[in-house]
Amino acid sequence: MSEPALAPVQTYWDFSREEWSRLRAATPLTLSENDLAELRGLNRRVSLAEVEAIYLPLSRLLNLHVAATQNLHAATSTFLGQPPGPTPYVIGIAGSVAVGKSTFARILRALLARWPAHPRVDLVTTDGFLLPNHVLEERGLLQRKGFPESYDVRRLVAFMRDVKAGQGAVHAPVYSHQSYDILAGEFQVVDAPDIVIVEGLNVLQSGPGRVVVSDFFDFSIYIDAEEGDIESWYIDRFLTLRERVFRDPRAYFHRYAALSDEEARATARGIWREINGINLRDNIAPTRERARLVLETSHDHSVRRIRLRRV
Repeated sequence: MSEPALAPVQTYWDFSREEWSRLRAATPLTLSENDLAELRGLNRRVSLAEVEAIYLPLSRLLNLHVAATQNLHAATSTFLGQPPGPTPYVIGIAGSVAVGKSTFARILRALLARWPAHPRVDLVTTDGFLLPNHVLEERGLLQRKGFPESYDVRRLVAFMRDVKAGQGAVHAPVYSHQSYDILAGEFQVVDAPDIVIVEGLNVLQSGPGRVVVSDFFDFSIYIDAEEGDIESWYIDRFLTLRERVFRDPRAYFHRYAALSDEEARATARGIWREINGINLRDNIAPTRERARLVLETSHDHSVRRIRLRRV
């Protein structure tokens, strides 16, 4: 007699937008329209209604997680007979180029900093840990900027280790999107905050037998969307940059400023299909299932579905 088939294990709780919104409970909206205007990125249309429906429930969930994790660290310190030390709660945010990670991270940071239990929240992007252009050129990797091999992973892991250990004044390199390179001698200082948000393309990458960035995360989020939508957003962003950043003669991509609309669209589409689309399919999207929370966005940038890992 054959054994009965086991029911499949449900890895995620699956929420519609409306179901997730109800989990806000009584969490107050602490951002104004003016606050939100300063936090939005290029071509990113995030409304206060979106903040209320999506960000506030997440802010509430993370506030509960931070409190529980702080209690766990205190319990461990009690067991060891040591005074509790500063151990920041680390949140990782992953997703494609142009999917909205940066805007999402800035809004989330602003909301989390308004909770009285953890007012100090730092945001670090992994762009600062890209190898300098001259190193990428030497290694033939300049056209693969953003791929896993284009990062100084050892330096990034060392930074995360020091941050997680609660060491004061940990320095992160700074990247300029105008010069398209690391700014020599400039650093972001992370000095024992309550929460650190780490945003980047490949922050959920794993690897056998080695320490990876995500090993230091307490919570991880993946921003998801259909590739066709992301490509469209990337092209729109490229057109906006052509009208703004690329106009500056000092900009690395100043040569694109004189392109017509048709030429600019063709150029952006080529960059997407030859570089960013490949990176998304080969390296970024495969890490989606490692996230604790997956936010699926629609063509208008609004979140339509939320998946929260059960275990």
